[in-house]
Amino acid sequence: MSVIHNVEVPQPTQHGAAGGIMRRLNFGTGLAGGIGLAAIFGIITSQFVPTGASSAVTFAPIEGDLVYLAVLLGWVIGFMAGMGAFIGPIRWVLGREETHEDAEYMAGKDMGKSRYWKYTTDHKVVGIQYFIVTLIVFGFGGTLAMLIRTELGVTWSEVFSPSFYNAIIGTHGIAMIIAMIIVISGPIGNFIVPIMIGARDMAFPRLNALSLWLLVAAVPCLISSLFLGGMRDGWSAYQPLIAQAPSGVLGYQITIIVFAISTGVASVNLMTTILTMRCKGMTWSRTPILVYGIFAASLMGLYAFPFYQYSQILSLSDRIFNTSFFNPLEGGSVWLYENLFWLLGHPEVYVILIPSMAIMMELIPVFMRKPLFSYNFAIAGIVGVVALSGLVWAHHMYMTGWAPAANYPFMLSTEMISIPVGFLVLVVIGTLWRGTAWTRLPLMAVYAVIFNKMIGGVTGVYLSDVPADQYFHGGMFVVAHFHYMLMGAGFFGAMGGIAFYFPKMTGRILDERLGSIGLWTTFIGFQITFGSMFVAGLQGQPRRVLQFDEQFNISNWISTIGAYIIGIGVLIFLAAIIFSWKSGVVASGNPWGSKSLEWQTPTPVPLDNFAVLPVVTERPYEYGVPDPLDAELEPAPEEQLESAGTR
Repeated sequence: MSVIHNVEVPQPTQHGAAGGIMRRLNFGTGLAGGIGLAAIFGIITSQFVPTGASSAVTFAPIEGDLVYLAVLLGWVIGFMAGMGAFIGPIRWVLGREETHEDAEYMAGKDMGKSRYWKYTTDHKVVGIQYFIVTLIVFGFGGTLAMLIRTELGVTWSEVFSPSFYNAIIGTHGIAMIIAMIIVISGPIGNFIVPIMIGARDMAFPRLNALSLWLLVAAVPCLISSLFLGGMRDGWSAYQPLIAQAPSGVLGYQITIIVFAISTGVASVNLMTTILTMRCKGMTWSRTPILVYGIFAASLMGLYAFPFYQYSQILSLSDRIFNTSFFNPLEGGSVWLYENLFWLLGHPEVYVILIPSMAIMMELIPVFMRKPLFSYNFAIAGIVGVVALSGLVWAHHMYMTGWAPAANYPFMLSTEMISIPVGFLVLVVIGTLWRGTAWTRLPLMAVYAVIFNKMIGGVTGVYLSDVPADQYFHGGMFVVAHFHYMLMGAGFFGAMGGIAFYFPKMTGRILDERLGSIGLWTTFIGFQITFGSMFVAGLQGQPRRVLQFDEQFNISNWISTIGAYIIGIGVLIFLAAIIFSWKSGVVASGNPWGSKSLEWQTPTPVPLDNFAVLPVVTERPYEYGVPDPLDAELEPAPEEQLESAGTR
């Protein structure tokens, strides 16, 4: 027999008000710190660099390069310091332990809306912050897309200069890639996943805030690059072309370096949380598919993004310090760059695709009211994609002349990865089969994803084969294909996920009517835009070209009309988000009648998520299986959802 004595655990001494200096730091001080240190670094650097000095590697004056680089570094360091990112490490060095009151302040307890402007550690706040930042990055990239289509649609004259057109092409590409990578893993991964596994927070709350604000610091670096010539050689920034680019390319490189740190930090945090903080009874066979999807995306990002980061660090070193990693005249190799880049370039596709597929597999059982078809098959598909994603990168290099003997082995590995992806598609279709659909906005997004994914997958088969790729490479057919995969599957999946989790994240029901109009308008515009691009690609129109033969005029006019329809649809969906967030129908705790843990908490979700940590006894998809506890579940208030769509 053991006796438990009540022993008071000594607590650190509270010095002053909870939070200390963090009470005075917010987004405003971050801006001031970033702009101030950027100005200081720029002025000091300009004083020590000889005027007119030039680099042996680039055509740009090294003076401008060094000053711009100093400004960028000053901005990132100053912004993060002004936000308070370094306070935690400084307190640790000084031996000042964080008290319970300090931790609650950092989590934003009783701070209202002001917590969204601060370095807040609560995973729910970080999820909302990621959501807002994602919308901003999408807005930036989407605006550039409209400029591109305007240029290609006005075939009778030049709207932009060739250099600026090339700059917006490359900047649009990387902006949308960043947005698509974070659109699900950022907002939903941070807000929903900890609650879904029955945890009270992330494993490393401070790292959670760090990943978010590093992303915020990276965005102005990318935007600023447009004002200094931009990156004119596509988002891939191939060597040796990029060595001749204007100073604006440094903004792209610093963006990638900082974003890779943000992604790495977020990946470690999500993976550790999922591995170590699942509640009692949540074995791997009872873990929701979305958790698997977020874990898989984090794992792929963790091993793949450093390759991209290294490529930009080495490229930056060649430009600034006259090293020769990629300079063939000095013993370097451009093949090294291409391999480093594409070692990220294809796993990144699945970093976007897998969370979208996982969202679909979360939504369908809820709206079909039936168990997920072959849960184990879905897990096998995700594992297979992760295993093969690192073995396909060289199919992007068929036409480069690098290692021609490797083309056919990489063709085989590329075709093999369609097998586990097919597993996921079969699980989705199997769950839909002979079900009675509760047709709501999230489920309509699932239908859109399935349609787009099938087109993207079929057209990708041609590009994976060496003989066919010899014809399609570098054409608009490729552009249409990867938009069907990234935007068609990823973006529409994100729209479904936002509609589904909007009540839990905001406490309001997303307006069904306005959201549905936005979704289907975007879908129709998408088919017009990229369906016409397939035709242009089959006719032979090259990508990244400002001027082209008149035979492509009609295809480009149609694509431009479609692009503007996409823009209208996205704006309508955004209006649904803003309107509903501000004055939509108040959501109950479980408006969809879902069985997973995140819907068993009150809305709004309490600071600690659960008053008592839950115990899991079954998979979250056991719909239609008799359970005496079902009587205690809150029924899905269809009348509440109806009112949200008939306002």
